[in-house]
Amino acid sequence: MPVAVVTGAGSGIGRAVAQRLILEGYYVFLAGRHEETLLDSLAPLSGHQDRAKVVVTDVTEEDSVQSLFKCIETTHGRIDLLFNNAGISSFASEIDNIELEHWNHVVAVNLTGVFLCSRAAFCLMKRQKPIGGRIINNGSISATTPRPLSAPYTATKHAITGLTKSLALDGRKHGITCGQIDIGNADTAIASKMKEGIQQSDGSIRVEPTIDVSCVADAVLAMANMPAEANVLQMTVMAAKMPFVGRG
Repeated sequence: MPVAVVTGAGSGIGRAVAQRLILEGYYVFLAGRHEETLLDSLAPLSGHQDRAKVVVTDVTEEDSVQSLFKCIETTHGRIDLLFNNAGISSFASEIDNIELEHWNHVVAVNLTGVFLCSRAAFCLMKRQKPIGGRIINNGSISATTPRPLSAPYTATKHAITGLTKSLALDGRKHGITCGQIDIGNADTAIASKMKEGIQQSDGSIRVEPTIDVSCVADAVLAMANMPAEANVLQMTVMAAKMPFVGRG
């Protein structure tokens, strides 16, 4: 049974992906800051909960991440898949109105958290037998094309692309692959504002379509199940009619 860890597994995309992986035969460590929401993610999976373990984790804290991966190694001795999903959005603001505290918080969750989890995964994947594994990072369509007034979020998602490519390159000799999924308007709490109207690059406010999180879970599963010699370096999954292509 392949072993996976999903960060931010207590809601939205993380919950959908964790549930799908469990149903598809993975043993999944659900990581997140709140035990209650992580347990809620398992609640619908009656009969399959023995394929999962909840581990309260703050991805911004080095000791917390180390504890998560120590638990994984102690329990199963290996990790086959890491889905770096934990992340936060930032409020809409021009850069001159953004406090350093807010900037640092977004960077800590969206970028440093991915670094800490990827570092821990690399360490285990390099010494487990057989060696190797797969890392999938949750990027964003903002990793290529920003929304207005989104400097902290956009900067971190651009950085994730660079980190993904570096990990893909450095992981070659260890049998570690790394890819990125860029998601546009998955129907989660973070994207609820899309249904009410969100600012466009021309200054107008426009309602945008969304897609069910199951579409994202399908895509992550497809990336995860690629043979070891193949890698989806970057995939975009988006609402077909959202005004992304041609943005700017």
